[in-house]
Amino acid sequence: MNSITRLFDFPYYQLQKNNIPAALVTKYDGKWVKTSTQEYVDQSNCISRALLRLGVQKNDKIAVISSSNRTEWNIMDIGVLQVGAQNVPIYPTISEDDYEYILNHCEAKYCFVSDDEVLRKINLIKKNLKNLIEVYSFNHIEGCKNWKELLQLGKDFSNQDEVEDCKNRVKPEDLATIIYTSGTTGRPKGVMLSHHNIVSNVIDSSPRIPFDEGTSVALSFLPICHIFERVILYIYQYYSVSIYFAESIDKLSDNIKEVKPTVFSVVPRLLEKVYDKIYAKGTELTGIKKALFFWAINLGLKYEPYGANGFWYEIQLTIARKLIFSKWKEGLGGNLNVMVSGSAALQTRLTRVFAAAEMPVMEGYGLTETSPVISVNCHKEGGFRIGTVGRVIQNVEVKIAEDGEILCKGPNVMMGYYKDESLTTEVLKDGYFMTGDIGEIDKDGFLKITDRKKEMFKTSGGKYIAPQIIENVMKQSRFIEQIMVIGDGEKMPAAFIQPNFDFIREWEKIHGLEVGKTNEEIVSNRKVIERIQEEVERLNEKFGNWEKIKRFELTPDVWSIDGGHLTPTLKLRRKIVREKYKDLYTKIYPNS
Repeated sequence: MNSITRLFDFPYYQLQKNNIPAALVTKYDGKWVKTSTQEYVDQSNCISRALLRLGVQKNDKIAVISSSNRTEWNIMDIGVLQVGAQNVPIYPTISEDDYEYILNHCEAKYCFVSDDEVLRKINLIKKNLKNLIEVYSFNHIEGCKNWKELLQLGKDFSNQDEVEDCKNRVKPEDLATIIYTSGTTGRPKGVMLSHHNIVSNVIDSSPRIPFDEGTSVALSFLPICHIFERVILYIYQYYSVSIYFAESIDKLSDNIKEVKPTVFSVVPRLLEKVYDKIYAKGTELTGIKKALFFWAINLGLKYEPYGANGFWYEIQLTIARKLIFSKWKEGLGGNLNVMVSGSAALQTRLTRVFAAAEMPVMEGYGLTETSPVISVNCHKEGGFRIGTVGRVIQNVEVKIAEDGEILCKGPNVMMGYYKDESLTTEVLKDGYFMTGDIGEIDKDGFLKITDRKKEMFKTSGGKYIAPQIIENVMKQSRFIEQIMVIGDGEKMPAAFIQPNFDFIREWEKIHGLEVGKTNEEIVSNRKVIERIQEEVERLNEKFGNWEKIKRFELTPDVWSIDGGHLTPTLKLRRKIVREKYKDLYTKIYPNS
């Protein structure tokens, strides 16, 4: 069996072990279309031959911008990497200015786009792109070259020897991809990851996810341009898992029912929404059904792994699984046996309740700069501990600096930031990457993240505030959709809150209230403000007096990626949110 040392070795490894008929599956015109492992390899070679015929050379940069995950993305990925060029994936939702900056900064020669909307943005800035030769699209778009033209151009095998030569010249330590992190401030940074960075991370973290090789089915919907989902896809390929690509987040629920996946990756925000939907359905029940539903939830919220709750709890849990949780599982396709969560902190109540429902969420931790996995929970060998991000994966070393910062060393640590040596030397010290996260390792080796170093702040009284911890607790309220804790240098912490408008409209109906038709009317309604005040006060009880939210202001707009409030991985852009609501800030802190 050939060993895997470069990213394009994954499909060949799968082909040697299992030529699976549904290696990559995408829906076109309402039908799921399967691509076998053999077809995946053949089409990737076709793309490589075509790229060489277009004059693409080693270390040329090829940008790929797709609004959804799809088979074409993966074929392009392997096709580009095989000729020694680099795949530069770009978030589809960023601004034209950022497109322009990234495409010029990496000197992209070719750009592949998924659809009209991405092409529209590229066309707006095309005249400013100094190195771009041509744009190809995956969808058929009038007036734009189609990627299938490359499949045609590469059809003839006569230069396959040249492809093989290129492959042989790609070394594990060579640059494979540049991933531009959206960042919560400033210009995107280009993280350089080598083949070895990512391959080592795939192989070192893959034992943590339980798979039945050749029979597991995955649904992929988190952005593939982010290293988290991309590494998960390589892990799937390593284990010969059939990968189905969801059409969109909107169609996720339908796709889950059609595909019946055994595994998928999630971000906490998505899991919160799934839980809220289930919870809302439970509130509509009546009588004994409602009583059983909430009995099961309360039981689930006490869940501890490995039977730690004792014999009587396990008996009750068996009943709850049969009567209630089995329906949850059915709603998520019926076959789901594990979810992998990354990108932000997961509320422990969600970890508990989904594990109780036999759909455990294995929370992990990492950064783009660490390819990304540093640690991850795992059911095997007692490796699952709620409230932690698991044990550090093999071959990776973590130490905690004096100020609590997590430092990481290993084959997964990036080559550096593209064209930015000073920033690279700022974060890489003695081979350790400074993560900017604060954490601790317990006596059993489990890593716990407590906050972002840059996001922690001090009140004017000198007390440290860790906003993420407070925000995560506050978001347990069904009235609160999004929240950002503020108060750096002020006498007390406060918050901007985006209410859960859908839930408030339900609450309004149930209680026969009138709180307003528009979001603007809702956020200024006295009853709504009082009710959210109650929620804040109830959840404040979990914190020390100096950490309690003393004041808040409600915002009428829904926080979103397009609105600039959130990064593409749904993290808060704190600086931008603070700027957007400076009037509300002044209202809370009039003397600032």
